[in-house]
Amino acid sequence: MGQTQSDRNPDRADLLGRAVAHHQSGRLEQAAQLYQALLSVSPADFEALHLLGILQYQRGNHADALKLVGLALKIDARSFQAYCSSGTILSALGRHEDALEAYNRAILLNPKYPEAFNNRGNAFRALKRPREALASFEQAIAARPQYPEALNNLGNALMELGQPEAALASYDRALAARPSYHDALFNRASARRLLGRLEEALVDIDAALELNPNAAASHTARGDVLLALKRKEEALQSYERALELEPRAADALAQRGRVLRELGQFSESIASYDRALMIKPGQPAILVARGNTKFAMGFHAAALNDYDDALAQKPNFAEAHGNRGNALRELGRHQQALEAFDRSLALKPDYEEGYNNRGNALNELNRPEEALADYDIALGLNPNNAYAWVNRGTSLRYLGRFQEALASFDRAIELHPALAEAHWNSSLLCLSIGDFARGWEGYEWRWRRGGAMQPRDFPQPQWRGEDVAGRTILLHAEQGFGDSIQFLRYVPMVAARGAKILLELPQSLIPLVPKCDAIIGLYCRGDRLPSFETHCPLMSLPLAFETRVESIPTVVPYLQTQDERLVFWQKRLADIPRPRIGLTWSGKTTHKNDHNRSIPLQMLEPILSIRGVHFISLQREYRESDALTLARLPILRLEDEIRDFSDTAAILSEIDLIISVDTAVAHLAGALARPLWLLIPHIQDWRWLTQRCDSPWYPTARLFRQPRTGGWPKVIAQVRQEIERHFRQGDQMTEKVNFPPDCDSIPEL
Repeated sequence: MGQTQSDRNPDRADLLGRAVAHHQSGRLEQAAQLYQALLSVSPADFEALHLLGILQYQRGNHADALKLVGLALKIDARSFQAYCSSGTILSALGRHEDALEAYNRAILLNPKYPEAFNNRGNAFRALKRPREALASFEQAIAARPQYPEALNNLGNALMELGQPEAALASYDRALAARPSYHDALFNRASARRLLGRLEEALVDIDAALELNPNAAASHTARGDVLLALKRKEEALQSYERALELEPRAADALAQRGRVLRELGQFSESIASYDRALMIKPGQPAILVARGNTKFAMGFHAAALNDYDDALAQKPNFAEAHGNRGNALRELGRHQQALEAFDRSLALKPDYEEGYNNRGNALNELNRPEEALADYDIALGLNPNNAYAWVNRGTSLRYLGRFQEALASFDRAIELHPALAEAHWNSSLLCLSIGDFARGWEGYEWRWRRGGAMQPRDFPQPQWRGEDVAGRTILLHAEQGFGDSIQFLRYVPMVAARGAKILLELPQSLIPLVPKCDAIIGLYCRGDRLPSFETHCPLMSLPLAFETRVESIPTVVPYLQTQDERLVFWQKRLADIPRPRIGLTWSGKTTHKNDHNRSIPLQMLEPILSIRGVHFISLQREYRESDALTLARLPILRLEDEIRDFSDTAAILSEIDLIISVDTAVAHLAGALARPLWLLIPHIQDWRWLTQRCDSPWYPTARLFRQPRTGGWPKVIAQVRQEIERHFRQGDQMTEKVNFPPDCDSIPEL
């Protein structure tokens, strides 16, 4: 054998040996000085050039590294190691095609060089060519079967090809070859997590953290697994630790935002997303996640802005289109929501939640048959989607297929026993079909649904019908004005049990409560309350009294009208001839079913054009869309004079008939025993039951139901006919007159 350059020059050999020793020990500065010393004497020293190039690569000086290795290759163009080093540096510079050429040169010079095959596989992966990467890693392993890095990389390529089981086997082999291999443990955890083996994934991540406790990415991954295990507080701690180690870790910030959202800490969640977006501006996934937090806070317009920004960056982001549709739904823009869902499904035809969400939009557009088809597709993709079963039940309820709907809700509960939406929707259906026994029990699940409806944090127990004689009970309002008005009927029944009652109501309802010796205090929400022994929300009183359809308290009136307001309105309306009809045609736009229950004023023109009848508006607010109609139709407006429900109650006492959609005014009219004609949409509230033209809650009410098809015109024509039947020109209607239900004239369901 011939002599090497080191053999011929013992001083050079000693210098190079010391340089390599420093290099291998991580003392890069000392090594660099020795390599430079060698090159100052011999500028064409191949080994010094090559090793200094590798050192500069390790320092991050990639351009200098490439130049040095290139000089080495000019000296020895057959060095497969130098070509492999050149490929590694080119990859670091993002020149992956050039790197492939360098690795191929190395392999041509040495077809059994495993490092070149392994590195070439990584270049293929960077070029999004996972199948070619897979083949290259397999060649590396064929050359060296116990090659941990190649086995680990093979697993990564298999993950990219959607083969987590095969990837897991490859990671196992890598760890068998090197049990303390941090990256393989980390990657095996990812495969196990994808396969749903979360506890095993957590074991792997913890083992990786024992090897490198300061790996921020491992702490983030640990948080992800803990979040999937529903261990949210621990997940948050892991994200916090990741951010201590790497404050600019955008992924950790984004995931921290997510877990904070799930913990209900919405402001902190948005702040975390904001920090992530400062690091990665315009990142679509983070924008969508921040939008989801705003959506959860009820800031639907702000959420929509985030989704729009995400789509500006990534127009084909199917999930962003889907979430945008949900925001549009909440904003009442149902047709636009449907278009957003259509777009999301065009981009991702197997998008399970996309079908579920589109079904919701179709339900809200009164297209339950189409909605049902979408839910069935979603359930075909995932039969265990409890939310899709709930929504499917809602469509069946709207279609009048009540037993099938109940079965659908029951299936959701079977899959997810703690799913409040399933119990809640089942209870609403039971109440609407008169199954009050099951309905009232299920109605208690309203407190677990989240959102604005939260239970009061009282240490005292909720009253459920036990002996309450001599005890002090707090009865407190919840939900809307109409709900409170409806269930105030139970207060005399609680008093009859011998209780001392504290009554907490919205301020505007307090004047309507009749005097009662049992009521020892009237309070508004936020007032300081005296001590009490038990409490009950007003809408839980039917459960406490085991109310059934036949035992609904029907004694009316159970509210009062203030004398001074009555005198005022008697004088105010004295010049308005009878018959007088009060109208309420729309409620608050924020009501979930407002698009079904409210009616454009223009549609009531056939009623308002009846001669000899004087119409009075009971609305306090008007929509812009009604402005032109209000200006040209004969209807008296009183909104500037109506201060609160005391005024409304007094006006109702001076009106011969109230025609109303499902609003608090309708409940007030019923509670005051005033003649009430109620216009009920096909998708109706549970309290009006089904297929009845009367109401067991309000004896003086008559129900006009919207047919399944045809909308409001048929109902309005029926109401006009009935007005003309009961009011002849010049006739008067007294307060004692009430209209008995006439079911023959009600549109068929």
